Amino acid sequence: MKQLLLIGCGGHARSLIELIESSSEWQIYGLVGLPEQVGRRVLGYPVIGCDDDLPSLREKCSAAVLAIGQVPDAAPRVRLAEQLDQFGFQFPVLISPHAVVSSHVQLGLGTTLGHGVIVNAGAVIGDHCIINSRALVEHDVQIGHHCHISTGVLVNGGVQIGSESFIGSGAIIREGLILPPLSVIGAGKRVMGWPLRDQ
Repeated sequence: MKQLLLIGCGGHARSLIELIESSSEWQIYGLVGLPEQVGRRVLGYPVIGCDDDLPSLREKCSAAVLAIGQVPDAAPRVRLAEQLDQFGFQFPVLISPHAVVSSHVQLGLGTTLGHGVIVNAGAVIGDHCIINSRALVEHDVQIGHHCHISTGVLVNGGVQIGSESFIGSGAIIREGLILPPLSVIGAGKRVMGWPLRDQ
């Protein structure tokens, strides 16, 4: 199996470990965390370095995935992605074997699709996005780079979501809406128009 480095060792990393273990394509080489976290284990996998160790780790493992969440914003993920790209890491797409993904979609580098996700025909999802467990991305949806679509979100047909946006758990976005970059939708919100007004 191919080796994969996880960048981050918090809650989102745990979700990705579960996703990776459920597939036979990748093997976890180790995790990268803060300096004080080096030497710890996350679900049995070692934290083998921090950001300063990335150049030397690249010599041993060529593929990496962002394993930090996107709260309160996408800036740390964007910074890390740029840094990893400079070091020449590859960014595989990770798809749960329990996801349903049309063959007529486009998925950007480093994007992850969790358990129970559905992505329908014509959808285009950018680089380094998190499509979390049981989210629905309907036909012809366009999602920019570095977006986090949380658990149980319903993104209806033809929606466009700008880069670095966050959609909270259980939110519903009406078909055809265009959300600008850096949009933040709270958990459980029903977005029937834009701009959002207490919906």
